[in-house]
Amino acid sequence: MTGRVRVVVAKPGLDGHDRGAKVVARALRDAGMEVIYTGLHQTPEQIVETTIQEDADCVGLSILSGAHLTLMPKVVELLRARGADDVIVFGGGIIPEDDIALLEAAGVTKIFTAGASPSAIVEWVRANVRTPA
Repeated sequence: MTGRVRVVVAKPGLDGHDRGAKVVARALRDAGMEVIYTGLHQTPEQIVETTIQEDADCVGLSILSGAHLTLMPKVVELLRARGADDVIVFGGGIIPEDDIALLEAAGVTKIFTAGASPSAIVEWVRANVRTPA
């Protein structure tokens, strides 16, 4: 028997717009995944702590504030420092095309740009996050 994929959906930084994150969280939950939504204004440290405490398989970061080049790599860095390098980090929001390669080089596995459909995100998670035993 396989377990359900556990996903932390987080809103790092000072961004106060969470409708998209809630839509994605609902889509992942409706697809049978276990979703932990952290709410607004989370620090990278809080997100990593939640991810580790919840034994999550991946973390999805939603950023609309423009701080993605700082916040996303910080989450990856802190996960690695805590020995959780197997946790897949993906994200989305208002992210310029030119920044995607920088985020991937920093360890973010996938970036969804504005307008990505919830079903595309669900399918990507299904295809790229291992289902726990």
